[in-house]
Amino acid sequence: MKASILSADEMRRALTRIAHEILERNKGAENLALIGIHTRGIPIAARLAAKLQELEGVAVPLGRLDITLYRDDLSEIAKQPIIRETEVPFDLARRRVVLVDDVLYTGRTVRAALDALIDLGRPEGIQLAVLVDRGHRELPIRADYVGKNLPTAKSEMVKVKLTETDGVDGVELWDLDELKAEQ
Repeated sequence: MKASILSADEMRRALTRIAHEILERNKGAENLALIGIHTRGIPIAARLAAKLQELEGVAVPLGRLDITLYRDDLSEIAKQPIIRETEVPFDLARRRVVLVDDVLYTGRTVRAALDALIDLGRPEGIQLAVLVDRGHRELPIRADYVGKNLPTAKSEMVKVKLTETDGVDGVELWDLDELKAEQ
């Protein structure tokens, strides 16, 4: 590990700030929905939904989106890709949907998520919330809500750890060259 970027407390504060920004921009929680992108976007979306309910007293619908079949590098990642469940148990029409992911990097995951989401319906609008924006975009995509802007080198990797998936909360920066040398 090269550096610890966010502690559990810093992550909690960043998500609280994002929740406030979502409410401010959308003038409340009415007609909002959150959709987490597999894998770590789902627990982050759930945390944001809980915070929005705490702040507004309104349960914001929550969904999960698998983008595997929409990836432009599908043939490069696996011969037998793992397909996870997409669950959007509400109508997208007349809703402002906030897509949620852990890290924004090239923009290709978000492009795939947009394609997958549009196949499910036509929301009133789509916004993007990410815990970390690390730069290096390959597509003209930007997040509406960012927990931490983190300029990185392409030889670095951002690891988001969540209690729900990893047993601990935190964001770490790793040097890929050093990882490869250790292996």
